Amino acid sequence: QLVGYPVFDLEDFGMGIRDYIHTLEQAIIDSLTEMGIAASRLKGATGVWLEADNPGHTRKICAIGVKVSRSVTMHGFAFNVNTDLNYFRYIHPCGFIDKGVTSVERELGSVQSMDNIRTLLLHNLERVFHFKASPVSLD
Repeated sequence: QLVGYPVFDLEDFGMGIRDYIHTLEQAIIDSLTEMGIAASRLKGATGVWLEADNPGHTRKICAIGVKVSRSVTMHGFAFNVNTDLNYFRYIHPCGFIDKGVTSVERELGSVQSMDNIRTLLLHNLERVFHFKASPVSLD
């Protein structure tokens, strides 16, 4: 699982929490698109989903949970890359009992390079938020 906790002062970006979450979701959606996985948002839920418009097949690939204090973001996202999905059999992720959980590995059928996905996602985060991260952001 690739976990990211971006720390942004939303005032510096001229956005509120909803715009921030939407933009964060977009960076992940764009990264998945570049990997050949069609992803989207699910109305009424945060995170990134596959087959959001296909009840019974909808599955979450990235959870997002953000807190903002004095316009500074905390927490972030958990992106299922090569995640062991067996643990999700014991819980209802985000309270949904009728939706599944998936990973990039499951969708593409092979173990993925975390370095490649980390680099791709960082590139898309930089693009959608219009910033340049320092190399230490990859650790």
